[in-house]
Formats: sequence, C-alpha cells, structure tokens
Amino acid sequence: MSRLSVSAWGAAIALAMLAGCSSTPKDETAGMSNEKLYSEARDEAAAGNYERAIKFYERLEGRAAGTLLSQQAQLELAYAYYRTGERAQALATLDRFIKLHPSSPALDYALYLRGLVNFNDNLGLFGSLSRQDLSERDQQAAKEAFQSFKQLVEQFPSSTYAPDAKLRMNYIVNSLAAYEVHVARYYFRRGAYLAAANRAQAAIQGYQESPAIEEALYILARSYDRLGLEQLRDDAERVLKTSFPDSPYLTQGLQAREQDKPWWQLW
Repeated sequence: MSRLSVSAWGAAIALAMLAGCSSTPKDETAGMSNEKLYSEARDEAAAGNYERAIKFYERLEGRAAGTLLSQQAQLELAYAYYRTGERAQALATLDRFIKLHPSSPALDYALYLRGLVNFNDNLGLFGSLSRQDLSERDQQAAKEAFQSFKQLVEQFPSSTYAPDAKLRMNYIVNSLAAYEVHVARYYFRRGAYLAAANRAQAAIQGYQESPAIEEALYILARSYDRLGLEQLRDDAERVLKTSFPDSPYLTQGLQAREQDKPWWQLW
C-alpha cells in the first residue's frame, strides 16, 4: 500500500470517528407541536408508561413555558413522578407550581397531590413489609401531608378534593396521637417513667379528640404512680374515669397496681 493510500485510509477512519463522536440521539419530539406532545404524554401515562410520559412532559414544560399548557404539564409531570416513586421530584415540581401560580384554578389539586405524595410515603412498601403501623414510623411526612390537606380545606372548602382531604387529615391526627402513645408505652416498659409521662401528656394536649387519648391517660396515671406522684396520678385517673367511664384500663389499672405488674401483662 502506498504512502498516499495509507494516509487517505487513516483520514477516512478519523472522519468516521469524528462523525460518530459528534452524533447525538435523535429527538423523537422534534417535529411535534406542543398539542401533539401533550397528547403523546397523556397516552403514555394512561398506558402506565410513566417513564416515557415524564420525558414528554419535561420537554413540553420547557417548550410551552408561560402558557396554561405548561402549567398543566407541570401538574401531570408531578403525578407521573409520584406514580414512579420519585417523591422528591414530585414534591419539588409541586412546590414550584404552587410558588409560581398561587392564583391558578388548579391550585387545589396541586395542594391535594402534595398531601397525597407525603401521605403515601408513610404507607409505602417498607411499612407493609415490616408490618409497622403508621403510628410506629417517623411522622415528618405525615405532618407535611396534614399541612397540605389543611391548606386545601381552608382555602378551597368547596373543592372536589376537600372531602377526601378531611378524611386523610382525621387519619393523620389519629396516627400522630397513636405515635405519641406508642413512644410513651415504649418508655414505660423500659422504666423511663418521666419520659413516658411527658409523651403521654403531649398526646393528651395535642390530640384531644383521638381515640388514643384513652391509653395516654392510663399511661400518664401509671407513670405518675411509679414516680410516687400520687396527686397527679389521682388527677389523671379521674380524667380517665370521667372521659372513658367504661374503659378497660380502669379495671386493668387497679389489678396492675395491686399485683405490681405492667398493665399489658394483664390483657
């Protein structure tokens, strides 16, 4: 092979390599109108192909910036993130929407979806696998969900989403109260009676309408009893008797005190 032909061959290889390096993936949405792109995104989401729907919604949000279609894409993008388990991205998208569009007619839905993302984070896969109740897990997401639902109900009492938000708020309140009682019970079983009394008192003061208050009052009375605070014990028992006259804790408490046993061993 001549020196010229070798040079030509090397140049051809170099050009091929450069062409390969400079090539970029084809944009399948390049020729689509915004309306067509939105339609494709909706179709993918409806078919459960949320990863592809996310790609389309992200592209549409940028292309249609400043339009109502972009706002709609933001909301549906947040929902697609939520369905794929991308909680952080869903919340970030919703927070951005709420900040940028405080007067949007879809604000009630944005608040509802933000609450739902946090609510379902507490009821996710790991909780069901470990058989933990919501009251036994970290409550930060539950509190954030409650605030979103509360804002929705207060700002948009006639919203389609308000009735379900109220139900979820009630569930969260009961769960937060049950969480405090769960911690109080934990401390009591380990002999940390002052800590148990403090957590029981927190439940009583913060969640007065919750069914968990019945046990909270009993833990409070038993904790004061172990601490030798007889007046406070009698006060807690009196409130328990007045509020829950048929409470089994009243009978169990008397037996526990007489036998000097924890009440849970008498059930």
